[in-house]
Amino acid sequence: MPRPILDEARIHPAIRDTVANFKSDILHEVQAALVVSPIVVVGMRQNPFPKKACKLLESKGIKFQYLEYGSYLANWRDRLALKMWTGWPTFPMVFVKGEFIGGYQDLAKLVEAGDLKV
Repeated sequence: MPRPILDEARIHPAIRDTVANFKSDILHEVQAALVVSPIVVVGMRQNPFPKKACKLLESKGIKFQYLEYGSYLANWRDRLALKMWTGWPTFPMVFVKGEFIGGYQDLAKLVEAGDLKV
C-alpha cells in the first residue's frame, strides 16, 4: 500500500510551486550524493544515532558519504524537507545504492545478517 500523500489537485494552484520546491536544494544535494556514493548517511549534530551508523560502517571498513543538516535547533526546515521526501521521521536516513533502507537499527540488522550488499 503506497504512503498517502496529498494529491496535487487538492493543493491550491497559487501555492503548488512553493510546495513542489520546498528546500529543493537540499533534496538535490542528497540525490546527487546517491548517484556517486554507494552508501549515504544523512544525519544531524547532537543525535547519537547518525554517529552510531557511521561508526558501524567504519568498523566494517565500508566507505560511505555523510551529509549533516544542522542540530536539534538549527536547520530544522532542511531536515523537514528530507522527512517529507522519504516519509521517514527520524535520523539518520541511510541509503544503499540509491535505495532508502531506514535508520541506524535497520542498517545494523542488515550488517548483522550479512545482507548489506555494496
